[in-house]
Amino acid sequence: MMKAIRLLFIFSFAIVQLSFAQEKFTVNGYVRDASSGESLSGAVISVQQDGKGVSTNVYGFYSITLPAGNYQLTCSYVGYQSQTVQLQLKAGTNYDFNLQPNSTSLEQVTVVARKRENQVKSAQMGKLELNMTTIKTLPAFLGEADLLKTLQLLPGVRNAGEGNAGFYVRGGGPDQNLILLDDAVVYNTGHLFGFFSVFNPDAVKNVTLIKGGMPAQYGGRLSSVVEVNMKEGNRNDWKVDAGIGLIASRFSIQGPVKKDKSSFMLSARRTYIDALVKPFVSRESNFFGSGYYFYDVNAKFNHQFSDKDKIYVSGYFGRDQFNFSNTRRSFSTDVPWGNATGTIRWNHVFSRKMFSNLTLVYNDYNFAFQGTQRDFTFRLSSGIRDFNAKYDFDYFVTPEHRLKFGAQYTFHTFFPNLLSSSQGSTTFSPDNASRKQAHEWAGYIQDDWEIGKKVKLNYGLRYSFFSQVGPYTMFRRDDDGNKLDSTVYGRGDRMQSYGGLEPRATLRYSLNDQSSFKAAITRNIQYIHLVTNAGTTLPTDLWVPSTIRVRPQLGMQYAAGFFHQTKSGMFETSVEVYYKTMENQIEYREGYTPSLRDPEEDFVFGRGWSYGAEFLINKTKGQWTGWLGYTLSWTWRRFPDLNQGDKFPSRFDRRHDLSFVNMYTLNKKWKLAATFIYGSGNAFTMPERFYFVGGILTQEFSRINAYRLPAYHRLDFSATYTPIPKKERKWKSSWVFALYNAYSRLNPYFIYFDQEGSLGGGDLRVTAKQVSLFPVIPSVTWNVSF
Repeated sequence: MMKAIRLLFIFSFAIVQLSFAQEKFTVNGYVRDASSGESLSGAVISVQQDGKGVSTNVYGFYSITLPAGNYQLTCSYVGYQSQTVQLQLKAGTNYDFNLQPNSTSLEQVTVVARKRENQVKSAQMGKLELNMTTIKTLPAFLGEADLLKTLQLLPGVRNAGEGNAGFYVRGGGPDQNLILLDDAVVYNTGHLFGFFSVFNPDAVKNVTLIKGGMPAQYGGRLSSVVEVNMKEGNRNDWKVDAGIGLIASRFSIQGPVKKDKSSFMLSARRTYIDALVKPFVSRESNFFGSGYYFYDVNAKFNHQFSDKDKIYVSGYFGRDQFNFSNTRRSFSTDVPWGNATGTIRWNHVFSRKMFSNLTLVYNDYNFAFQGTQRDFTFRLSSGIRDFNAKYDFDYFVTPEHRLKFGAQYTFHTFFPNLLSSSQGSTTFSPDNASRKQAHEWAGYIQDDWEIGKKVKLNYGLRYSFFSQVGPYTMFRRDDDGNKLDSTVYGRGDRMQSYGGLEPRATLRYSLNDQSSFKAAITRNIQYIHLVTNAGTTLPTDLWVPSTIRVRPQLGMQYAAGFFHQTKSGMFETSVEVYYKTMENQIEYREGYTPSLRDPEEDFVFGRGWSYGAEFLINKTKGQWTGWLGYTLSWTWRRFPDLNQGDKFPSRFDRRHDLSFVNMYTLNKKWKLAATFIYGSGNAFTMPERFYFVGGILTQEFSRINAYRLPAYHRLDFSATYTPIPKKERKWKSSWVFALYNAYSRLNPYFIYFDQEGSLGGGDLRVTAKQVSLFPVIPSVTWNVSF
């Protein structure tokens, strides 16, 4: 392992040393928004004389090395005015670009934000970026703009169900998506049982999705990366944003702490259905005290100590709270769940070419359920907690070579199914505590290498290692579940370890300035797993580590694609095909029912594979913008202990998936948007026969996922009205009118079987009935900023 990494280091550095045959100098600096001071990641700095160029990293830093001479550098970024500077390069130079927002440009409503670094020229494959203007312009469920639901409109990304923020990528499960908020892993992305995502759009700066050709810097998941970065805060002026919607309100404030040196951002959101309904529920009502709400808070602070040092501190805290009370039955429930994250990042510039970032992360997700009836109380909880540290380096060797390398460590603590109860003064705490702990390490190196005008290669290698450690007690049981023997591991004792190399490579071959072909191969290892009986990430789902019984998931993905952009840049088109294998997939055994024992004793293991083709036509300029995306795909699973060992369609399988997104700027006051979605019905298992055994109606189920629900389709509209005052004022406002499910399609949520009549009366009937959630739903949201 170490030999392979050493060889890759030697090879990468040996190649780049060939470029130092003549005297060269480096110009470096940052690219920022001139109005707010926010750094701009993905901005392109190009050399007019020879066409060479580099892009900024996620913190807006760039570095370009050139032979001594006079140069004209141009910095460009989508939605901003380009800036050109003349430089006489005869020594190392610092130069910061401050770009002015192009407020009149229609490009600001571009959906897939031109991928900033041209998709045709970049070596990266399957990478898409969304700007927040797009997300806020599109129709939204109940008026709440949602970045995860916008991602679902892209090819290869399918939704988890009606109105749900969960998503699957190229046949993978919800746990196979690495979702990061300022480098902190978000384990549960949903509010309101998954119908809204935890990301407040007012607090988010940008969103990036990588679904193919995952770079070596990312790991721990098989399918995709979703990287969400919070706003840094305006370094020049104070700004307030607020919004009042149908079910929730938002408030954000940002501004300088020390002008041009430090700034902060604070954003909060809360639903208020519970507060609106409460006055109308009588204290004598059986359901007095019932209700539901969620809230979340985002905060961020940054300070620049010098040109070489900057620190960021950010955090997120979100909570859902569901309460149900039935006074007639003396019964009540209390169900809280939520995420908490904290991130500290230190940027340091070692030299004009070397940029580093040290990150410390704490994140915690927990779910709890407490039910009380008279003097009896039942409690159930689960969760996961991480402490993480990582160190990343960007080395801008030459315009043709950019190295990135680093290492990271995570200490995991898992809390699956902790159960207790009490009655009166008696407490019942069964021996079911199954807390598990594990260490996870990783190191990587990757090189973005432009071999020539036609060929560009992004290649890298990642090594990861995972070890489950004590304290832990593992039981051996008989066929009836009774404990026979146990093995006790002390604190820090190594129980089981796994590790392996994860090579990644993407190759781009340019046919001409407008067209290119790409191919990618990636190997991924995933050490933690989400196990569920449902089709989406519900708060009751369990995160479990790789253990003696549970092996890590292994994934191999092969992808190829053709990319084309018209000369004017108005249209971008792409076709991508992929084939993915997934080993050591996890499901519950047939006939599983929840119990007090360790959940992994009820797991069964198998393999999965998926393949398909994705098509995208994206219009990026003009009054009318938008895209048409279509995915044709197959996703299969095979488990020796399920479905008699035969393959079956995964619940993530969807044969056809189409999305048509349109945005039209009518004039300075009105922006219109419409989305149409069509998808094949979900695969599901249903009873095929009904018969009586001892007078009890019994069902005989089909083979796994042998049936399909009816197809899903929906049309949404929205209109954004921005009044233009006759007199200039310090605040601006806008109204967003939206129509969800415009033609009120009753899409199936699930199917159940209802029994009518009686056996004795000879009129017993069992009929299938469909449950649908949302008919046509209008909404209105008022937004204000000053």
